[in-house]
Amino acid sequence: MFYGEFDYKIDEKGRVPLPPRFRTVLKDGMVLVAGADKCITVYTLPEWKKLSDTLTGSAVVRDKIRTLNRVIFAGAFPTKLDNQGRIAIPAPLRDHAQIENDVVVAGANTYLEIWNQALWEELKRISQEKAWQIIESLENN
Repeated sequence: MFYGEFDYKIDEKGRVPLPPRFRTVLKDGMVLVAGADKCITVYTLPEWKKLSDTLTGSAVVRDKIRTLNRVIFAGAFPTKLDNQGRIAIPAPLRDHAQIENDVVVAGANTYLEIWNQALWEELKRISQEKAWQIIESLENN
């Protein structure tokens, strides 16, 4: 399980460290993909396999599965940790996530997300507002 948020800087070669407590789980490799909301999603190899199996065995209409497969798998980048616990983030993913300097690595249960720090802070602010709105609506009912 991945949880917590960690601030890092990306270096001039596009590398970012991953939190030390996650490195053992990621030592065999991982897959990076463009995530929702302008982030990069980092899957462990077993989680990537689960995603693949889910799409392969899905009852969703075939043309929709083909579209999902193209979007998800064509833009996937396998990678491994280097000796300093960093991963190199490919330029297309850095562009997608608008990552230039300050990044946040955020745990999201079974995967990690890598964010531009400013976008992350905005998302957190909006999400907290939404959470309070949901709580208020539940209290009013």
